[in-house]
Amino acid sequence: MQIMGYENITFEKDSVFLVTGGAGFIGSNLCEVLLDKGYLVRCLDDLSNGKQANIDLFIDNPNYTFIKGDIRNLDICMKACEGVDYVLNQAAWGSVPRSIKMPLLYEEINIRGTLNMMEASRQNEVKKFVYASSSSVYGDEPNLPKQEGREGNLLSPYALTKIVDEEYAKLYSKLYGLDTYGLRYFNVFGKRQDPNGAYAAVVPKFIKQLLNDEQPTIYGDGKQSRDFTYIENVIEANLKACKASSEVAGEAFNIAFGGREYLIDVYNSLCKALGKEIQPIFGQDRIGDIKHSNADIKKAQEMLGYNPSWSFERGIEAAIVWYKENL
Repeated sequence: MQIMGYENITFEKDSVFLVTGGAGFIGSNLCEVLLDKGYLVRCLDDLSNGKQANIDLFIDNPNYTFIKGDIRNLDICMKACEGVDYVLNQAAWGSVPRSIKMPLLYEEINIRGTLNMMEASRQNEVKKFVYASSSSVYGDEPNLPKQEGREGNLLSPYALTKIVDEEYAKLYSKLYGLDTYGLRYFNVFGKRQDPNGAYAAVVPKFIKQLLNDEQPTIYGDGKQSRDFTYIENVIEANLKACKASSEVAGEAFNIAFGGREYLIDVYNSLCKALGKEIQPIFGQDRIGDIKHSNADIKKAQEMLGYNPSWSFERGIEAAIVWYKENL
């Protein structure tokens, strides 16, 4: 029988977790849950994307240690991994459009940085190395739902960095015995996701703009679809990967709810929930964007025991409550 959520997932009481990118959206949520469970947590972040406010939330917790550092620096990665049992590697630069503008930087951070973390984990005999991949690896593969092993032509440097990470992880499991688990996130949203900036994710950006009575821009016709995935499901996947069998090490898994929401419907539901009647602006399609994205999650269910309990509807309600209180 699969366990719903992550509430009953436990580790040895003196377990040490390293969360890279722990000052960011996903990373800070992972830190929060692990600290609530009583484990020792190290956060490694250079604050290029993460926020000081997310560190301040936990800095007084005696089980929390913050290390300011860049995963492009192998020495820092090595020191951060000393005595660590589990690495949750969330440190990366996201955004397809930004990667098209800055391909060299994405190669440095997302590929070399992740490789540094794998090597540091191997040399420090880390038990499990769990890392963030992305649904972008499916590229122009048209079939739905997206299924592992059926990828198309890549559409952005960001997608390329993630597929390279997966290949390195596969090799590190095969050659060096490091248990690696890749999590292909599908459009994650939830509390502490940054609504600001040109590359902000669509859900928090829409919520903020609507709360401020601004007119949001939808790139394309709004008929593109996504498998929006609430943060609680992603936390579950990370913790269950830390408990996974070594027999499935080296694999990558779709992490989503398994639903499909059209962007214009998401926008209209946000308007209704917030009591707004604001017509969006429709812009040009963005280069590198996948038109439709919907996940087959059977592999994660079978191999990780992943059993997401937060639907899009439940998640969006919780997200709206959080943004209303914190914006």
